Amino acid sequence: MGSGNAIARRRLLAAGGSAALAAGLSLRPRPARAEPRTLRIMQWRHFIPGYDRWFKEVFAKEWGEANDTTVIVDSVGYGDITRQALEEIRAQRGHDLVQFVTPHAMYLDHLVDHREVFEECRRRYGAPHDFAVRAHYNPRTRSHVGFAAVFQPALVNDRKDLWDGIRAAPDRWDDVLTGGRRIKLVTGRPLGLSLAAEHNGEQTLRSILYSFGAHEQTAEGAVALKSRETLDALAYVKALYEQAMIPDVLTWDGASNNRFMLTGEGSFTVDSLSILRAADTMGLPFAEDLRLSAMPAGPAARLGSFGFYTYAIWTFAENQDGARRFLADLAGRSREALIASGLQNMPCYPGTVPDLAALAAGQGARYAVMPQVPGWTTNVGHPGYTNPAIAEIYARGVVSRMFSAVATGRETPEEAAERAHGEAAAIVEGWRERGKV
Repeated sequence: MGSGNAIARRRLLAAGGSAALAAGLSLRPRPARAEPRTLRIMQWRHFIPGYDRWFKEVFAKEWGEANDTTVIVDSVGYGDITRQALEEIRAQRGHDLVQFVTPHAMYLDHLVDHREVFEECRRRYGAPHDFAVRAHYNPRTRSHVGFAAVFQPALVNDRKDLWDGIRAAPDRWDDVLTGGRRIKLVTGRPLGLSLAAEHNGEQTLRSILYSFGAHEQTAEGAVALKSRETLDALAYVKALYEQAMIPDVLTWDGASNNRFMLTGEGSFTVDSLSILRAADTMGLPFAEDLRLSAMPAGPAARLGSFGFYTYAIWTFAENQDGARRFLADLAGRSREALIASGLQNMPCYPGTVPDLAALAAGQGARYAVMPQVPGWTTNVGHPGYTNPAIAEIYARGVVSRMFSAVATGRETPEEAAERAHGEAAAIVEGWRERGKV
């Protein structure tokens, strides 16, 4: 998925910076005779149509009736989210809730503190996964810039028949290189990982970076790209690109990895569930050969990141109280959301889906890996928080440009790491001067 207009100019981000965060409001249900209200929501158009139907026609409808509220849901394409969000910031009016699928913390001056939603959900449903907190909490401002009841699973999508043909499996990143190279030599089918500055590339390359023990930042928020581990990860991706991939990955967009696998061209990529679900819907002859596997392990860890379905409430939203209640109640319906999404919307609160293993087993053997997903999942900015600086580093493509420069030979690993470290440091310093990190 492409990042669209995710890079917001600092002067826009600073606009309204003096606006106070909205005060916390009660999450108690509205009195039965309260004046009817409206709740306006903008969110991503899900690749599983059944999820959108459930969200609009079941949950939102029932919630609206129970809370004397007319719920209006506007579903938009991925590439339109950031553009429309920026338009609403400029106008200082728009939806009450906006769903982001990429890091958005650089908009924090225009977002309320979502602390009450987190507290209420912990009270009702138990503790969330740690990575769900790190993705939304800013320890410097002590505020939560959004809330996600669910996250996107990071998974290997590969052709089991091709990997069985060379008697190998992509369990470790070393296996991906050796096996991918051999499959390409034997069958002519390459593997594909995006090296472009778009969602899939930014997430997948960070997964490799973290698995090699490298990071954009330390747990304390210090820039950390200039390291031996980063150089090792860069050298690895260069070898992978030269020996097992194709030049097209340099200009991939958000749907390219799907097309790559669904046309039968590829042997391996990283995605969530969209490829497998589309193959089954299309009735492709090799659909049953597509396999979901754990994210590969690296020298340091087995880690993967693919993002969250995060809702954010604007400081200028007209129904902030209702938006908070809506999010807290939505988290309690995570089991229904998981089923409606075909297991795509994984719960951030594990207590809401205690039978996850049974639900996955009911989808067939190919989905047996789903209960293990939280074990390797992390957030952008691991091992720290997805703060405004990390969100801007993501939006500016600092990490993907570092990898692509090395893969194509434009820069050595040392040169690319030095440049990216400097870019990241400048971004962090800008936010530190504003007191936001």
